[in-house]
Amino acid sequence: MLGRPEDEGVVVLMRLIETQSRTTLARWAAGCARERYLPVYRRACPEDTALPGLLEAAESHLEGRLSRKELQAALRAAREIPKGLERDPAAQAAARAVITACGVAQTPTNALGFTFYGAAAAAYDRLGPEASEEACDAVAAEEFAALAAWLRAVWVPDETNPAGIDWNC
Repeated sequence: MLGRPEDEGVVVLMRLIETQSRTTLARWAAGCARERYLPVYRRACPEDTALPGLLEAAESHLEGRLSRKELQAALRAAREIPKGLERDPAAQAAARAVITACGVAQTPTNALGFTFYGAAAAAYDRLGPEASEEACDAVAAEEFAALAAWLRAVWVPDETNPAGIDWNC
């Protein structure tokens, strides 16, 4: 994971996330994960269908075609995937970002958690795992800004049913 709750870009994301519904957040997270982090994972595991399947399950849940219990089972199974990726930190972080994003429908605070994994996936993918902390933090800051821009693009003004997030951090 990269990023800290006090980082400027993270604070911006937190404030945006607080204003949105669970559904808006879940759609945003799944969309970001599919476009930004799944490709990082797929480069390392091109034949694997588990994470694309999990994204489909999350999207089906949001459309009412998959129950919460079925999504929970898919999430539980997927949590094993990153354990086999220790040799590829970018793919491991990307897998964690996708899995965490798919859990937003159940746990809205995952909307922030997946961004930390996503920032790590972006940094390790672009710079490699041996990059300096400063270089990784710079890529993470760019990633947080990109994710905030994406959330602003789907943001619902005056959301009537915000997720009611308490960050505890």
